[in-house]
Amino acid sequence: MIAYRKHTDFQGKNPMSAQILLQGRLLGVENFLSSGSAGQNNVVFEARTAWVTLLGEVLPRALLSELQLPLLLMGTADRNEFLVILPDQGRADAAAQFLTRAAATIQTATNSALRLIWSATENLGAWTVVRKRLNDGLREQRHKVPLEPGFFAAFEKTAPSDDATPPGLREAAGVGFSFDFPALIAAEGGQYHWDLSAQASMGNISLSRHQAQTDNGPASTAQLAGRSKGQRLWGVLRGEFDDFALRLRRVQSVEEYVTLALLYKQFLAGELELLCSQPDYFQSVTVLYATTSGFAVYGAWDALAGFAQELERIFARFTAENLKELPGGEAKTISMALRIADAEETLGHVYEMAGRDLEVAKASDKDCIHLLGRVLEWRHLSSAAELKDAVAKLTEEFRSGRQFVTQLRNLYKKVETAERSEDERLRARALRFQRQFARAAGKREKEFQKLRSHLMKEMTGKNIRGRLKLRPEGLVAMEWARLSAKG
Repeated sequence: MIAYRKHTDFQGKNPMSAQILLQGRLLGVENFLSSGSAGQNNVVFEARTAWVTLLGEVLPRALLSELQLPLLLMGTADRNEFLVILPDQGRADAAAQFLTRAAATIQTATNSALRLIWSATENLGAWTVVRKRLNDGLREQRHKVPLEPGFFAAFEKTAPSDDATPPGLREAAGVGFSFDFPALIAAEGGQYHWDLSAQASMGNISLSRHQAQTDNGPASTAQLAGRSKGQRLWGVLRGEFDDFALRLRRVQSVEEYVTLALLYKQFLAGELELLCSQPDYFQSVTVLYATTSGFAVYGAWDALAGFAQELERIFARFTAENLKELPGGEAKTISMALRIADAEETLGHVYEMAGRDLEVAKASDKDCIHLLGRVLEWRHLSSAAELKDAVAKLTEEFRSGRQFVTQLRNLYKKVETAERSEDERLRARALRFQRQFARAAGKREKEFQKLRSHLMKEMTGKNIRGRLKLRPEGLVAMEWARLSAKG
């Protein structure tokens, strides 16, 4: 962890009277990742993801190197935002010139899809006040473009330029920075250079970059779909810490801000790599990125379902052990969304849809997952997994099991679309449905009856004020079991 105390000047003499905090931010990342050729080409999408992730790490390091300052003054670095500490106003002015030049290069390289903005202020007063000044400066920069001359002039249509995203960053051993590069960074060369490693240190950049492999290189989405145990499908899993920004706003000092941000970032990067090293996920999951507040991976759909459960379990243990001193529940839970791809869908499109599902999950509740069209709390996902196993057993081992599951699924659909006036009829149908399978088990009647009763009890729940209430995890379990079946 980086802990900041009172810094001295670089001759080791007088204490600095006022440090300058500079915060930078990249705008338009999500739109850039899915726009243009990246929306139709998986290779371009992954190249853009790697470039944006590394750009956020390299920019603050290159800035400090350009100003001949030690990397110790880098607070946080992420694909969306970074924070550095500068010793005086002269360095802050030089930093503004550096970032202005970098912003122009980024705008050209991305056809104006990405914007780099920044804000600087003296580290004087309470951190909450300093943080507000930084955010006010960023907000002013964000809305500055409409005030520039010519903004409301007629738009001149131009042909889209070639994608300037540098190739080879995904598997590169290092990354270099130079204003001579079309996109500022490249796998080789450059004025400044850093190694890419899983081990965090001042001299390198630590990233989670696991890729499922084949004999000929990284596995494609089609190859990952073929590694699922049920239906040959793949998907994208995205996750974010709940109310993470609110947690950062509640800290009382820049030291606490930096320490907390690094704690979450190192957790995600480390645990994703560790999970991906396990046999169940090693050849079935590929990491897209891991940042301070969230992550994205893609792979075989059934591996991602288990991956999500395991990561949530590890995070719950992590928060219990490391965050118990922090008041409130902000950033102590995580929400995720697993989006399964349809035929011919591209990685960029599924990634975008997973992001929308994640927003739905976060708007619905905290500490939950969007899976198979439903938002479930994590405790209910465990129930859905158990029910899925019971449904699979019923379908495979009993002759009437498949018919039972089909009619149960139809019952769910009827209840979901029913008006209130139909509740009484649906309750009667549910009772007839249960009686229909009371004698359908043949030689293994008792075992069938026991399993049938268990499923009905777990899936139908209770009547609330005379209305039939079916549990959402029941429908997830049935869809999960259907996708898990081979064929």
